[in-house]
Amino acid sequence: MEILTASAGSYPRIGSTVDKQKHRQAYTQLEKGEINREDFERVQDEITKEAISEQTKAGLDIVTDGQIRWYDPVSHLARGFEGCEINGLLRFFDTNFYFRQPVVKGKLHRKESMLKREFDFAKGVSRKPVKQVFTGPYTLAKLSINRRGDDFQGLVDEFTEAVAQEVKELAAAGVGIIQVDEPAILKHPKDFKILSASVEKLAARKGKARLALYTYFGDAAPLFEEMLELPVDVIGLDFTYSPKLPAEVARRGCEKSIGLGLIDGRNTRIEKEEEVLKIIKRILPSIKGRTIYLNPSCGLGDFLPREIAFEKLRNMVAIAKKAEEMI
Repeated sequence: MEILTASAGSYPRIGSTVDKQKHRQAYTQLEKGEINREDFERVQDEITKEAISEQTKAGLDIVTDGQIRWYDPVSHLARGFEGCEINGLLRFFDTNFYFRQPVVKGKLHRKESMLKREFDFAKGVSRKPVKQVFTGPYTLAKLSINRRGDDFQGLVDEFTEAVAQEVKELAAAGVGIIQVDEPAILKHPKDFKILSASVEKLAARKGKARLALYTYFGDAAPLFEEMLELPVDVIGLDFTYSPKLPAEVARRGCEKSIGLGLIDGRNTRIEKEEEVLKIIKRILPSIKGRTIYLNPSCGLGDFLPREIAFEKLRNMVAIAKKAEEMI
């Protein structure tokens, strides 16, 4: 067994110093027509490099591209599908962050490859393995408005097919870990069979990549046993929402690799080493998978200042080194 530190998704684009305001400034210039899309993409390339560099400097074993190019976790993918339009803003679960809600009016078709381009760029500038993270088909469907009048299952199926094409391309490009985020299932546990069928279709396209399913912003304890039956290699859990989850993991055990979201991605407070290690020590004997990933509970980009995000990651790495002594 090994303990690896990893990002859980996004990383802040903006920092407090003038030199870390470039993305905001460039976006304003783009909106005013002062720069073109190519100029803006060059800025996004630069900020992506910075996000990867800071994760690497913090000591992470596995990084992401920080999702710098993503407007939000939902509309980024939905924009790439025919039959789908992007509507107004809606609150993203119980956070203070908002996403643009997709409106499905016709049959969904993927317009073009999206995630592979992002991965190829990140891989080309990173010294560490890059994990690709994106919102899964079930959550995309749940957070969309369906104007077609058909059933929810049909909508999930079409989102799944479109996303599965992305998974297949990522696997062919050599992604080591493909992380699918499905936070909506924690709010709608009765839909678990729908989620399971969707995950099976993604798993069939993953090739040699490891497929990870992550949930957050809800209590995962009631669904923990069901999640263990999913055809994925890694289960990622947000412990900050689930006070009973450590006891559930210790009781039930886990034969899969597991992502421990013990670092609060929405709170600026830096975790105390002893608090995190206490939970790890409690559940460690029950984990039989080959890898434990210590990671934030969610992406950091929409909730934390850039400097705090870096400090939380660096502190997480220090905690992981202590946890390795328990193995």
